[in-house]
Amino acid sequence: MAHDDTGAPTDALHGLVACEYCDAVYQRAELARGERAVCLRCGGQLYRESTRTYRHLLPLVITALILFLISNAFPIVEMDLKGVRTQTTLLGAVQALYADHMALVAALVFITTILFPLSEMLMMVYLLVPMSVHRMPAGFDRIVRGIRQTRPWGMIEVFMIGVLVTLVKLSSMAQVLPGIALWSFGALVVVLAAMLSFDPRDLWHYLESPQEAEATDGASR
Repeated sequence: MAHDDTGAPTDALHGLVACEYCDAVYQRAELARGERAVCLRCGGQLYRESTRTYRHLLPLVITALILFLISNAFPIVEMDLKGVRTQTTLLGAVQALYADHMALVAALVFITTILFPLSEMLMMVYLLVPMSVHRMPAGFDRIVRGIRQTRPWGMIEVFMIGVLVTLVKLSSMAQVLPGIALWSFGALVVVLAAMLSFDPRDLWHYLESPQEAEATDGASR
């Protein structure tokens, strides 16, 4: 029988879920589509039925990654620098903020619009590709914790605020270009919203043998 780092059988721990608000521990129960489990002590959400979302998660993440790369490859603003008109990407706008002696704003915009969203997408791809063939990725638990820790900085609201701060701070010398990058950003927001609706803790639930995965997939249809 497999054991975890504390010596406890992993089979006994697999079905347990802890409330992130009050630390109450429950035995995980199967839910019908659309249902969610809540903590009896504090009323906080424990988990929701996510089989359908999980099946679409890898395509969503890959789509988000492609849209992110497109959004940052094409110019999103046109700036007037000392009488010279130039088009630049979001990263170029961050560099312009830094050059305009707004290093703290530039750092915050870079973190919220580029670093953390890209980090989460890459971590999700790293986890989901091996899981799609029923293999556990190396460092699975650390990556899931990393996603949980960086997610508050990569939420849609924070992402949008970062983009808006860039445009507001550069409003005196830049105007938005209604081109490929802007449309890609719009599509990216929609895809990220769908992707971020999945709780990364639920990935533990899908680390199962191929036979179990097929049985779960068949029962959910």
